[in-house]
Formats: sequence, structure tokens, C-alpha cells
Amino acid sequence: MKDAFGFPQSVLVLGGTSEIALATVRRLVARRTRTVWLAGRPSPALDEAAGGLRALGAEVRVVGFDALDPGSHEEGLGKVFAEGDIDLVLMAFGVLGDQAHDEREPLKAVRVAQTNYTGAVSAGLVTARALQEQGHGSLVVLSSVAGERARRANFIYGSSKAGLDAFAQGLGDALYGTGVHVMVVRPGFVRSRMTAGLEEAPFATTPEAVAAAVELGLRRRSETVWVPGALRVVMSAVRHLPRAAFRRLPV
Repeated sequence: MKDAFGFPQSVLVLGGTSEIALATVRRLVARRTRTVWLAGRPSPALDEAAGGLRALGAEVRVVGFDALDPGSHEEGLGKVFAEGDIDLVLMAFGVLGDQAHDEREPLKAVRVAQTNYTGAVSAGLVTARALQEQGHGSLVVLSSVAGERARRANFIYGSSKAGLDAFAQGLGDALYGTGVHVMVVRPGFVRSRMTAGLEEAPFATTPEAVAAAVELGLRRRSETVWVPGALRVVMSAVRHLPRAAFRRLPV
């Protein structure tokens, strides 16, 4: 259960090596979070992430999770909830893909869609039901401004995030009044391993800045968080640009 100050005591991270997720969990552990489940594919990076959080004083458990294997989600994640209540589920997995390459290799594009959208639908429904059964908790979904309007440069990734975003919003509406809070986080370009080597976009941010925004959003029980906040206005304008004008933008 959350403590008297509203901080989650237990957190489940889907995508246990995500830089944004780990930055968020470090902030929460520095407050009052004590139990952390890191879910992901077994790897040295996952073990390193667990060790880093343990060094901060958290009790960390690692559990196998593969977004591309939705058939395993119900059993695998069910075991986590069987160990006790989870106050916060942070859905932070996803792949960027390689737009130029993936256009020529449709199966690669499908893998992006299956990871970012299909896997999230499965894991989101499984964890949402578990949260609802325990009667409380928050589900934070890391979306992206890329889902607001698909750009020529990354429409495969953008379309997968658009689907994820719409799903998360609908799930939040479905769970309204149940005691379960769903928050969609829409960062802009985040300087991270995933974007290394890419040309930086305007309003670029960092995993630590996104983490701070997530923490504030949880305190406020926000439904949507933009990082940085100015992107809310920017993307509202972009979303309403006529298509012919949008095509001429250098994006």
C-alpha cells in the first residue's frame, strides 16, 4: 500500500532496463519505495539494474518478461501479484526500430508494432485486472509525442505509439472509479541509449526529467503528462495542421 504521504511502497517495472523507468524508480526509492520488481528478458543489463537499486536500499526481485510472448504474461505477472500488492506498475518497454530498413523488411516493422502495441495491450490488461482485484494502484504507461501525429521519418514507430496511447486512454476510462489510476506519459525526444546517434529534436529531454514529471504526475493523480510541458501546446498545433502543410515540415 502507499504510505501516508502517497508514495508507492511496491513497484513493478515492465521493461526493467529502461533508462526512464530506472530514473523514476531511483527517485521513488529515495523517497519511500522499498520493493521493486524488474521484469524483462534475462541479461547482464537487467542484473546490473537490479544491483544498482539494491545499492540504494531497495529490495529488488527480477522476473522474466517478454513483450513478444503475450501467452506468458498472465502466468508470469500473476506470480508477481501473488506475492503481495503492487502500488505502481510502470510500463516502460518498447523499441524504436529503423524506419528506412523496416520499410523494406515488413517483418521488422511488425516486430516494432508487436513489441510497442500488442505486447503492451496484453501486459496492460493483465496488470490492470490485477490492480483492480486488489482495489488500488497506478498504471503508468510511457507513450510518446510520436504517437500524436505520424511523421514520414518514423511513422512505423509513431503508429505503434499512437495505438498504445489510445489503448491506455481507453483503459483509464474503463478503470475510472475502481480505485485504479492510469497515467499516460508523453515525452518528446529523450536523450538515451535508444536515441544515441539520432539527430536531436527540439524540446529534447532526459530520463531524469521524465522521471521527475512522472513523480509529480503521480502525486497529482494526473491522467496525461507531457515532458516537457510545452509540448502540450506545440503538439496541439501540429495535430491540427492541414496535411499538405504538415508534409512540407522538415520532420
